[in-house]
Amino acid sequence: MTAGPGSGRSDRPRLALAATVLDAPDARALAAFYERLLGWSREDDEPDWVTLRAPDGGAGLAFQTEPAYVRPVWPAGPGQPPMMAHLDIEVDDLDAASAHAVAAGATVAHFQPQTDVRVHLDPAGHPFCLFT
Repeated sequence: MTAGPGSGRSDRPRLALAATVLDAPDARALAAFYERLLGWSREDDEPDWVTLRAPDGGAGLAFQTEPAYVRPVWPAGPGQPPMMAHLDIEVDDLDAASAHAVAAGATVAHFQPQTDVRVHLDPAGHPFCLFT
């Protein structure tokens, strides 16, 4: 019998989120963009797999080459490939962070649904949100 929530016991094995993985046509190229954007360092660096780690620890961000990669469309319309996930990145200064993201290689998304959030697309088309 498994102990219930709050009982202090669990038969659940230890699970820890190690990284969020983004597919890309070129793992190293997309990792280089996020290195410029976030200032994180490479932990793993293989031709088709790269992992970045934050200097203060926590889950990393990984990239894998997917030969059949299809660039998502945001916002997607009928029959278009939708985003499956996006990254939320908290910033102190939205305008300065947006300019930094563009200088690193991002584009500002045409559709902006909120005034305190700025949606960008990374070089592989993955949306990410900068917010204050």
